[in-house]
Amino acid sequence: MSLRKQYLKTRPICKVTFRLPKKAAEGAETVHIAGEFNKWDTQKTPMKKLKNGEFTVTLDFSVNREYQFRYLINQQRWINDGKADKYVPSGVSSSENSVVVV
Repeated sequence: MSLRKQYLKTRPICKVTFRLPKKAAEGAETVHIAGEFNKWDTQKTPMKKLKNGEFTVTLDFSVNREYQFRYLINQQRWINDGKADKYVPSGVSSSENSVVVV
């Protein structure tokens, strides 16, 4: 799992690349990322499956903000990003949400 941030010099935008390794996505046919940035829509932001079995997606975020998110594997299993900037209680269950700070 990893988050790679690239801040744009010309606009207050940060491109964040989310990467889910093959081991974390074991058995996954689909992975979607859901969070505050897409109103927790479990269909809106699919991740691309790479030939090596990893999943990735790059999203644009406004800077000076924090965004909660989680990965949804095969529309059934939620997981967090082990390299997230921090974690906060989800408010839905006893689980936590990953947070990216840009």
